[in-house]
This record gives sequence, structure tokens and C-alpha cells, in this order.
Amino acid sequence: MKEIMSFIRINKVNATKAALADGGFPAFTCRKCLGRGKKSIDMELLNTVLAAGELPLNDVGSHLTEATRLIAKRFFTLIVENEDVEKAVDIIIETNQTGNPGDGKIFVLPLEESYSVRTGQASGASR
Repeated sequence: MKEIMSFIRINKVNATKAALADGGFPAFTCRKCLGRGKKSIDMELLNTVLAAGELPLNDVGSHLTEATRLIAKRFFTLIVENEDVEKAVDIIIETNQTGNPGDGKIFVLPLEESYSVRTGQASGASR
């Protein structure tokens, strides 16, 4: 089993929930979070733009003035069988990809075992 963790834009939450459920992954957790990726800022360009008194009116321009600002995101996590990882990751990418910085990040981790709280039954790779 694998754990898929993904950070996505807030405005993509409903589409992601629907796409995962439609794709056969109805069980997941979604949490509010704040953070930022590693954006490389061209300081020479930034100084030129600031000196001219102009900032681009787009997602990139709005983030240039605060190099350490945290951005509201959503954190999805879901557990899938090993053979379903590629399908789940593809669904998340297809639903969230805009081609702009800040689209998100996906991490896939091994999951050794799991337990049902209700029954105490164990399942997973080592059982």
C-alpha cells in the first residue's frame, strides 16, 4: 500500500474530490494548510519592474512583493494499493494542472501496515 500526499490550490478542491471519487478513490482526507514552494525570483527583473512602478497583473506578479508570504493551500492524503498509485496520481495531476507556478506537489510514500480502529484487524504489506 502507498500513501499519496498532495498540496493543491484551494479553488481545485471540489473538482479534485469529484475526480477522485469518480476514479474509484472515494476515501481521502483534505486539510487546510499554509505554505509555499521554492519559486526562483529574478531579482534584476523584480527591481526593474518595481522601479517602473508596475507589477504584472497575474498570479506570479502578486507574489513578487513578498518573498516569504505563506499561501493558503489544501492538503489531500489518500491510501491506495500499489497498483493504483499511477491512476490516482494521474487524476490529481489532470484535475489540478494549470501550467502556472503554484499548481501543487505530490508525494508518494510506502505504507507498511494499517489497522481498523473498530475491529483491531491489521492489514498491509507485512501482514
